[in-house]
Amino acid sequence: MTENAALNALADAGVSIWLDDLSRERIRGGGLATLIANKGVVGVTTNPTIFQNALSDGESYAEQVGELAAQGADVDTAVFAITTQDVQEACDVLRPVYDATGGLDGRVSIEVDPRLAHDTAGTVAQAKELWERVDRPNLLIKIPATTEGLPAITQVLGSGISVNVTLIFGLDRYRGVMNAYLLGLETAQKNGIDLSTIRSVASFFVSRMDTEVDARLTTIGSQEALALRGTSGVANARLAYHAYEEVFSTPRWRSLADDGAHEQRPLWASTGVKNPDYPDTLYVTELVAPNTVNTMPEKTLDAVADHGEITGDTVANTFVESSAIMDALERLGVSYADVTAQLEREGVEKFSASWQQLLDELQANLEKANQPA
Repeated sequence: MTENAALNALADAGVSIWLDDLSRERIRGGGLATLIANKGVVGVTTNPTIFQNALSDGESYAEQVGELAAQGADVDTAVFAITTQDVQEACDVLRPVYDATGGLDGRVSIEVDPRLAHDTAGTVAQAKELWERVDRPNLLIKIPATTEGLPAITQVLGSGISVNVTLIFGLDRYRGVMNAYLLGLETAQKNGIDLSTIRSVASFFVSRMDTEVDARLTTIGSQEALALRGTSGVANARLAYHAYEEVFSTPRWRSLADDGAHEQRPLWASTGVKNPDYPDTLYVTELVAPNTVNTMPEKTLDAVADHGEITGDTVANTFVESSAIMDALERLGVSYADVTAQLEREGVEKFSASWQQLLDELQANLEKANQPA
């Protein structure tokens, strides 16, 4: 808990506050511990872009890079060593939260190589490798919700590994993710694994929906189109929550819950507001619902702490209104299927590009460290 009223209200409403950022400087300099103590942060998410920014901005990695270079490590070995060490240390910082919440929170996520997004077998193999290397019970392995990612999610969960499913944009795909989760639990059950040890979140991306849909609405340019700008991201996420409530009230789910399984919580990702015309707390205050996670960049977290108005559940009873918004977009010619497919494709491409940039920079640093003084 925190003394901040808005952040306390979020927690009281059933929203877990996670930080969408990580760096060695933040871990070792005490910044993460301070956010846990003062801002109610109870989890951390990472992605390839976050790691790329951390390694390019900080000097905290120089010693380890030098050691890896001296060992003759190639760039893939080096990036694996560096990122897993950061996540291990973050898991240790958050371990008291994990223990206090019975494993609900205190979680740190690490993503499989984004270049494996369309490789089921490769994703499964690296997920298991990351899980074994980090070796912390409060770890989550991030797997993208691509067509090839869904069976990987099932297989990884079925082996008892906790998963953060990432890059979810569309409702049909989200239902596929939840089905993959249930299949994974059923597999784990058959394998004799204690279902209570498995946790999962489903990361539904919010702001990127508004960015893409708004651009299309602006191109259309009619009064009706312009009036719908800034509505699709929240409406889409609220419909996702409705789907979550449906799936986790079925007899199929209840039989797993009776055996100790936990619900796969919706996680609101990409919650930093990209349009300065919108309130900077939009994707927090309008997505307050029980048993959810909101992973925020620090700028958004600070905005909520400073002036966020948390008025309780803002998702319940919004199904009709949210459906009407999405129907209106379709009538205007904004294809939901086309938007979500494009966002998934771009999401994979952006993370792959960040990963490649990270590898390139690390390769240069390894070569520099090997040069004679």
